[in-house]
Amino acid sequence: MRGPLITKIQKYSIHDGTGIRTTVFFKGCPLSCRWCHNPETQRFEPQLLFYRERCAGCGVCETLCPRKAVRIREQDGRRMAFTDRKMCAGCGTCVQECLGDARELCGVFREVSDLAKELLKDQPFYESSGGGVTLSGGEVMSQDPDYVEALARMLWERGVSVNVDTCGCAPWERFARLFPFVDTFLYDIKLTDEDIHRAYTGQGNRQILANLKGLSKLGARIWIRIPVIGGMNDREEEMEKTARFLKEEEIRYEQIHLLPYHDTGRGKYTHLGRTYEGSSFETPPKERMEELRQYLESLGAGPVKIGG
Repeated sequence: MRGPLITKIQKYSIHDGTGIRTTVFFKGCPLSCRWCHNPETQRFEPQLLFYRERCAGCGVCETLCPRKAVRIREQDGRRMAFTDRKMCAGCGTCVQECLGDARELCGVFREVSDLAKELLKDQPFYESSGGGVTLSGGEVMSQDPDYVEALARMLWERGVSVNVDTCGCAPWERFARLFPFVDTFLYDIKLTDEDIHRAYTGQGNRQILANLKGLSKLGARIWIRIPVIGGMNDREEEMEKTARFLKEEEIRYEQIHLLPYHDTGRGKYTHLGRTYEGSSFETPPKERMEELRQYLESLGAGPVKIGG
């Protein structure tokens, strides 16, 4: 692999910061949140997405696969391609020749100068709206630090605002290194209890909270983001723990965003040959989100916004 992989470049976004933005989604994340709506960004290597409803069972992919990971079989009265995910190397050979566009390779490498050039095409929109570029994922802070710094520096030198959307799970040195070129850190706090955090995300949160304290001491501009997952952390006691942490650690932040859980990424798990583990989670009603917003502000946290 030559460097970080990109899964998507989303232009004309009005989320992830102020103004009109372009969001770059990097592939690879140290967390494996059960509710993740971008599962295609979790692994650091290229992955095959398969859309079975488009498959005609023509057999071209079976013939081309260099690792013999694809087999054509009958299912429900129709021929269909089946891929052994353990054998698939994500080379993309089958994707190029698929007659029905049933196969897609997720994760491509782009030279940092080429990516910066693409992002700078929309600079007039950034300037007129107070927007910029948001580096997201996956987890951008888990990528090659030389690449990420070079990209952020190129944009910063051209006067483009750079935001970093992060779960915080990366070595502190990377945050300190990138800090001079970042306008705002959009920083996730999912849970404050380390054991519960590990149970739902696969990792503890000690490093995450320590990095947040470090950024605060540096004087970074921080927006706290709390994903609100029905059946997991949508309770007053969880919000109270977060508010207490922010106050006791004297975290300097500009605002808090409550992000309601949604399951719009559920179908991606099927395309990746995976099972969605968030079926027990629920989308908090608007009324509940408003109650939690008001509760946080009553504790002295905030200002608190819903969404964004």
